[in-house]
Amino acid sequence: MSDEQLQELVEHISLDIFHKPFRHQAIFNKRLRTTGGRYKLGNHFIEINPLVVQMHDEQELVGIVKHELCHYHLHLEGKGYKHGDADFRNLLKITDSPRHCKPLAEPKVRSAAVHLYRCTSCGCEYRRRRRMDCKKYRCGKCAGEIVKEE
Repeated sequence: MSDEQLQELVEHISLDIFHKPFRHQAIFNKRLRTTGGRYKLGNHFIEINPLVVQMHDEQELVGIVKHELCHYHLHLEGKGYKHGDADFRNLLKITDSPRHCKPLAEPKVRSAAVHLYRCTSCGCEYRRRRRMDCKKYRCGKCAGEIVKEE
């Protein structure tokens, strides 16, 4: 889908569902990572993540466009356009727009590597995900020297 097709889709949804024209620009923004789209207050642009088109169906894209149009029309009317505002929540219900989009990025897997350190005096163990410089730290219980266990 091109930017021109997206522009036509946004204008069509705005007229059909909101009964108001969309007079600004709708574009794809490949720099968006975790969100499906965003409404920019400064220039009134609607930016859509192109991953939505690749990973999900057209129904998800239409839902994101409706969500961003809720922000757009409420902001231009001077009403509450933020996620927590009652005006915004009511317009989401009226237009059957989603509150959140489906996940676009796979969740990051945390590193399972655990570094084990031990106090030479009292034997207290310290497990850490990150390595630490043993010369900079002492045991919290007895102030003994800490060494890395192999």
